[in-house]
Amino acid sequence: MQTDFLQQAHEQAAELIAWRRHIHANPELSYQEVKTAAFVQDKLQSFGVASTLLSTTGVVASIEGKNPGKRLIALRADMDALPIQEENDLSYRSVNDGIMHACGHDVHTTCLLGAARLLQASRSEWEGTVKLIFQPGEEKNPGGASLMIRDGVLSNPTPQAIVALHVSTTLETGTFSFRAGKVMASADEIYITIKGKGGHAASPHLAVDPILISAHLLTALQQLISRHNDPFNPTVLSITSIQGGNTTNVIPDQVKLMGTFRAMNETWRLKAHGLIKQVTEQVVSAMGGEAQLHIDIGYPCVHNDEALHASVVPLAEQLVGKQNISETEVRMGAEDFGFYAQQIPGCFFRLGILNPSMGNTHGVHTSRFIVDEAAIPYGTAMMAWLGARLTP
Repeated sequence: MQTDFLQQAHEQAAELIAWRRHIHANPELSYQEVKTAAFVQDKLQSFGVASTLLSTTGVVASIEGKNPGKRLIALRADMDALPIQEENDLSYRSVNDGIMHACGHDVHTTCLLGAARLLQASRSEWEGTVKLIFQPGEEKNPGGASLMIRDGVLSNPTPQAIVALHVSTTLETGTFSFRAGKVMASADEIYITIKGKGGHAASPHLAVDPILISAHLLTALQQLISRHNDPFNPTVLSITSIQGGNTTNVIPDQVKLMGTFRAMNETWRLKAHGLIKQVTEQVVSAMGGEAQLHIDIGYPCVHNDEALHASVVPLAEQLVGKQNISETEVRMGAEDFGFYAQQIPGCFFRLGILNPSMGNTHGVHTSRFIVDEAAIPYGTAMMAWLGARLTP
């Protein structure tokens, strides 16, 4: 190709950073990305790219190169922010109290916008069609990806592959990581109410103590994982909230538990749901209580297509050099990109944003998360490069 995407992205860095700062300063929660979607549509229109809204606050657009029907690649970015109060002292810090781009979605959206401009300007140099997917609601069930798929984002026609990036606080700026196969876990939310019989703490024999029952249940649930799951099959069951009682001398009527279940195997995941239900009901019933259990089914595990991975990595090495490409570690975090990867071949990779001289050591989903904005041109160029060159 005549166009040097990496060089052009660096030349456009100041404008890319300005877009990112605008998005960062004006974050919106999942499924409320109205202004963000409007900003994306305005920028696309300025490039000469038409777009439509999908799933209320999602944005979809296509850019056609030569021979538009030869290939169809989808590029995806998420747009939503988190319910976190930003504590960074920045000129572009969030103006919306209690809402912050603490997971880099402002960077993802900017990179895809930048890639759209590069692809539109170079469309006479590459073949096929690139579909741009700006997605709402990655941070909250049921996941914006599932809604976009429901509403037809992968239909008429179906892309041959889909690609997405995510910022990484463990990779240095200018580097990327990729991995074939399973790379992120499924995520389901667990809600349990244990109903007992309240009473005076000095007369426990006259009550059914839901706090004591919850202690036994917590142990039983952990044994469920350690004794029913293959130790080589990554799994996490964490109860993260226990709510019950409010004074020292009263046994409460009920206790509420909340937690998360993560798995890397869909067959085991569904089996574990049944075991969680069985153990909860049996332990609570055996101790005289009543259990109400709800498992909110979340995102599937993210599986990167092996054949697609084999095509993507050499292209990435061409763009930034083999020395700047590493292998992504498996994580028990979750991403609704897994919904796309269940339908068509997917590649979910990492963009380094770590600059030790900046001291940006705070992780994602924290109030002091910051990004080395020098990473944005690299992410922009990579998305454009894969969109133009990837042949599944």
